Amino acid sequence: MLTISGVSKSYGGRTLFEDATLQVNRGDRIGLVGPNGAGKSTLFGLILGTQSADEGSITFQRNTTLGFLPQESAPVGDETVLELATATTEEARAIQKRIKAGDRGEDDHDFHEAQAKWDELGGYQLESKAKQILAGLSFRQKDFDRPAREMSGGWVMRAHLARLLVQEPDLLMLDEPTNHLDLEALLWFQEYLQGYPGAILMISHDREFLNALVGSIIELRQQKLIRYRGNYDEYLVQRAAAEEQYIAAYNNQQREIAHLMDFVTRFRAKASKAAQAQSKLKQIERMDRLEAPPDDDKKIKFSFPQPPRSGLRAIALKNIHQAYGSNVVYAGMDFEAERGQRIVLVGPNGAGKSTLIKILAGVIPFQSGERELGHNVRCGYFAQYRQDTMDVTRTVLEEALDTPQRITEQTVRTILGSFLFRGDDVFKKVSVLSGGEKSRLALVKLLLDPPNLLLMDEPTTHLDMASIDALVYALSQYEGTLIFISHDVYFIRAIGNKVVHVNAGQLTHYAGDYQYYLDKTAATSAREALTATGRPAAEPIEKRPPRTKEQKRLEAEERQAKSRERKARQDEVTKWERQIAALEARQIELTTSLESPETYARPGSAQGINRELAGVIDELETANAEWEKAAQRLAEMP
Repeated sequence: MLTISGVSKSYGGRTLFEDATLQVNRGDRIGLVGPNGAGKSTLFGLILGTQSADEGSITFQRNTTLGFLPQESAPVGDETVLELATATTEEARAIQKRIKAGDRGEDDHDFHEAQAKWDELGGYQLESKAKQILAGLSFRQKDFDRPAREMSGGWVMRAHLARLLVQEPDLLMLDEPTNHLDLEALLWFQEYLQGYPGAILMISHDREFLNALVGSIIELRQQKLIRYRGNYDEYLVQRAAAEEQYIAAYNNQQREIAHLMDFVTRFRAKASKAAQAQSKLKQIERMDRLEAPPDDDKKIKFSFPQPPRSGLRAIALKNIHQAYGSNVVYAGMDFEAERGQRIVLVGPNGAGKSTLIKILAGVIPFQSGERELGHNVRCGYFAQYRQDTMDVTRTVLEEALDTPQRITEQTVRTILGSFLFRGDDVFKKVSVLSGGEKSRLALVKLLLDPPNLLLMDEPTTHLDMASIDALVYALSQYEGTLIFISHDVYFIRAIGNKVVHVNAGQLTHYAGDYQYYLDKTAATSAREALTATGRPAAEPIEKRPPRTKEQKRLEAEERQAKSRERKARQDEVTKWERQIAALEARQIELTTSLESPETYARPGSAQGINRELAGVIDELETANAEWEKAAQRLAEMP
């Protein structure tokens, strides 16, 4: 299906690929791994045609379709989430635009023609499939008709992922597809891909995800594409064995060369031995010299500072009530963590995990209850927004060195290197760093001056496997209390020693690690109870005799009559959708205001916002009920 043959690619004198070769067949499940900067994204660019190779060829089997999900950003226009998920081809996008641009009047020929064409293409079947996939990726039904641009970048990426799954290209190319998924959505996505009919080529730093899905690993190393059969764990075993063999062969060759050179050195000047010495030199020149084994995967070992010892009870929440208007998140919730525990919070999207960790961190207020820190406890909270506290005029190294701990510059540079700041990267200004780089720098700073109560929300985002290993190594040394949220199952297994399941305001404690939690709850299949799963069955295509002109005319009139009726019902749905969108936007503004400390600095401001928020939520309930009635009438149309 895809053949990469003898490809070479260089940038500014640096060779990424040299005579690289790869064959991807139908049904293959391939994981692409290698350190950051090895060329994984460049290889994707070469396959997609956005970059060109210096040498070699990349060819596809005829009529092969490609689908690509980028790592960070994807385009979005005026379409709704559902329209984005069903825009599987350029023709589908064009028809959607024609339908959206039409005034839906009886005389709007283009609109009715576009609707008829959409029907012929199976557009309404696509919508049914898209809704099922969107639900699996944790979208709510009321999100389907929201403009995609109103949603965060992570949710836009989920909508694009849904579009690719609806499209079902022959080759699905995914660049870090789990970055924007919570744990529950990730489990659904993993299960869905296990039944995907096409080939998959993915870049991922999620080991558990790779283990569950891939049948082979392609490693980018020393400008080559090296293929290993099996999942990620099997790849590690095979590569370790191959490295041992290579090191043994290299050492044997070096010993042989040293032995030959010793003969040359000893006897080159003797006339009776000069010919033999020259022969030994030629023997060395004729050797197929092995390169020195790379040390790019050598484990970096370093010591992190340890926080002062706290009391036995690190933190306690008692009878916590937290609500946004009538949306009650917690009612009488209790929570307690003891010194040395490493607690992972799991549960469905929107269950309240992030709210809980923010309450623990003291960054958002709650309506009633108590938050009590234990004796000598200093709390630290790691979230993406922590990066905003850094001095943007400093270099990376200067910012990392700004810590009360006495740490040498060499140690700091070693730790920065393990989190992808290598070489001259440490002299870059904080102001020019990307969001991911700032997040990694904030993580380094937190580890260099750790509190004895550490709260972390998705700390492995933007880290490659080597950096995740460095973080695991650091936290395995950490002597304080850790509470965290993560969708990286490898990280959860490596760090967590207690699980708290959060759902619908209820906390369920499991006094064991993640595997203990799975064993006790059968959580590997729990996703089915949270969102729709499975794949819509393909409908058989009925063969029909050719239609007469009269039949075609009558069918056209029937379609137009249905279009007029559909237009009236759709307009009713649209009216309520606009009202809901406006109310939801206002709800977000008010909720954001309530989360801002500035609000509570103005007497009476929070109470006024709460009153308005309660009114908005009541209006939303009414509008949603009316929308559901209108949507049901629309859905009942044949």
